Amino acid sequence: MTGLPALPGVGFKPDHFAAIRADRRRVGFFEVHAENYMGAGGLPHAQLSALRADHALSIHGVGLSIGGAGGLDAAHLHRLRGLCDRYQPDSFSEHLAWSSHGAEYLNDLLPLPYTEETLATVARHVDQVQQALGRRMLLENPATYVLFAQSTIPETEFLAEVVRRTGCGLLLDVNNVFVSCTNHATDPRTYLAAFPLAEVGEIHLGGHATEALPSGPLLIDSHAAPVADPVWTLFAEVIARTGPLPTLVEWDNDLPDWPVLAAEADRAATILTAGGHGLARAC
Repeated sequence: MTGLPALPGVGFKPDHFAAIRADRRRVGFFEVHAENYMGAGGLPHAQLSALRADHALSIHGVGLSIGGAGGLDAAHLHRLRGLCDRYQPDSFSEHLAWSSHGAEYLNDLLPLPYTEETLATVARHVDQVQQALGRRMLLENPATYVLFAQSTIPETEFLAEVVRRTGCGLLLDVNNVFVSCTNHATDPRTYLAAFPLAEVGEIHLGGHATEALPSGPLLIDSHAAPVADPVWTLFAEVIARTGPLPTLVEWDNDLPDWPVLAAEADRAATILTAGGHGLARAC
C-alpha cells in the first residue's frame, strides 16, 4: 500500500529544523506540502534533503484540484513529477476537493457534490496523476461545512468506487471525519464503519477550532491546535480494527515549539503500540 513505516510522523516546518536535528527523538517520517518545494533550490531543499537522508518522507499535495471540472494543470503536474523524482517519497497523497477555476487558484480545498459525473471526473484525474507520477497515490477524505442537494452517493461509497476504478489508496483523516460529522449532525462511528479501511495507507490527525452558531457548533479544520480528545478516541478505535498504520500529526498554523508537536507524536505512538486497545473513551 505504502512504503511509510507504521509509526507516527509529523508535518515538517522549517521553524523546527534546528530542534529536530538536535533532538535524538526519531519520528517515523516527515510530511511536506508539495507546493512548498517546487522551486529549484535554496534553503528549503537543503533542509528537506538533510531530513530525507535519515527519514521516510510523505509528500502531500494541496493544489492539484483533483475534483475540478476542468483538466489538471499540466505544468503543475510536471513540477510535481520532478519533485517526486528528486526525493522518491514513500507516499504521495492529495485531497478529494477542488481548488481552481480556469487559470485562477483559490487557495482552499472546496467540497464536491457526490454524483456520477463528479465520480467520473475524480477517477479520470486520479488515473492521470498516477500515470504522470508513475506511482500509486492516496486520496484524502475532506473536512466539509456544507452538503449538496445534488449528491446521490455517500462519501464512503464514493471513495470506495474511486479506489475500485483507479487502484489508488486512501488517506483517512480522522479529524476531518469528526469535523464533518459534527457539522452535519451525523455519527462519526457510523461513517468509519462504512469507510474502506483496508485501502488506507496513511492516517492524518490534526486540531480543529469551534465556532458557536445559533444552530450549534461549527467545527473548522484549522490545523492550529492539539488533536482533540474525541479524535484521539476515534483514532484508537480505527487502529484497534486495522492494526498500526502510518499516522501523521498535522499542525500548520499557530505553530508550537518542537517539544509540543513531538508530544503529540508520542501520544500517537502510544496508541499505535497498544494497537488501539484499552485507550478509547466515550466521545
